[in-house]
Amino acid sequence: MAYIGNTPAENYASFLTETFTVSATTNYTLSHAVTNENDIRLVINGVVQQPGSGKAYTASGTTLTLTSATVSGDVMYAVYLGRALQTVNPPAASVGNSQTAPTIITGQTAETSIATDDTILIHDTSASALRKMTRANFVSGIGGTNTPNFYVNRSGTQTISADTWTKVQLNNEVYDSGSAFDSSTNYRFTVPSGQGGKYFFQGSVYGYSGDNNLQRVHIRLYKNGSAIVVFSENDWTNQAYRNAQMYSSSAVLSLSAGDYIELWVALYSGGGTPTIDGSTATRLSGYKIIE
Repeated sequence: MAYIGNTPAENYASFLTETFTVSATTNYTLSHAVTNENDIRLVINGVVQQPGSGKAYTASGTTLTLTSATVSGDVMYAVYLGRALQTVNPPAASVGNSQTAPTIITGQTAETSIATDDTILIHDTSASALRKMTRANFVSGIGGTNTPNFYVNRSGTQTISADTWTKVQLNNEVYDSGSAFDSSTNYRFTVPSGQGGKYFFQGSVYGYSGDNNLQRVHIRLYKNGSAIVVFSENDWTNQAYRNAQMYSSSAVLSLSAGDYIELWVALYSGGGTPTIDGSTATRLSGYKIIE
């Protein structure tokens, strides 16, 4: 069937009802004009009245005329049969799973990624209401990322003095998320402003000292210029082959903004030239732990 204008849509609707203050009279005024008495259903004391001339009532415009006068204590109301109060939203708890279309969720598939400004629905328990928030705001309140983080190693050999604690010159940055590692002058990681907390560190040193000269390798972490963590202390003095050794370990430290961490080594040798190997075996990495 063709329509002029928009195609009518089915909606939840309710009919307008008007309750009267009764008195000993046959004449009442309607709040909405009608064509005739058939446009309303009149109910007195729970009994539906018959409309029409010579019947219970007639109506025209806003004038309602009863055949018999009401008395004190009567209850009278009218339902406007031709005047619907349309509501777009269905009544609370009236819609079930079978009434919703499968396309209610766009695409009907789970998202594999979400943009920063996409919105997420959450339930506000204090207000007993659904609310939405952007992904950026949502993730800022939970979890986090292990930043700052860094990974550095030694590029080229570093010759050091035997039996002497020496800072490892980690001069090659593989990555450094917060630009917090100085790989050119001080060779240290400094905790950025506002990033205090627990940090995980892992370091290793590959050292050698010529044929069967290497005796011990000691590795330590220094905090603010003082040794605080003994990473490893290994003794190969009585081993048959002791030209070169690599050792690594890890540690968790509680740090404040401005604290700095360095990797130090001591190579104990019976001769030769103690040297730190320039390769990925000599390295230091670290990241902030999510709490």
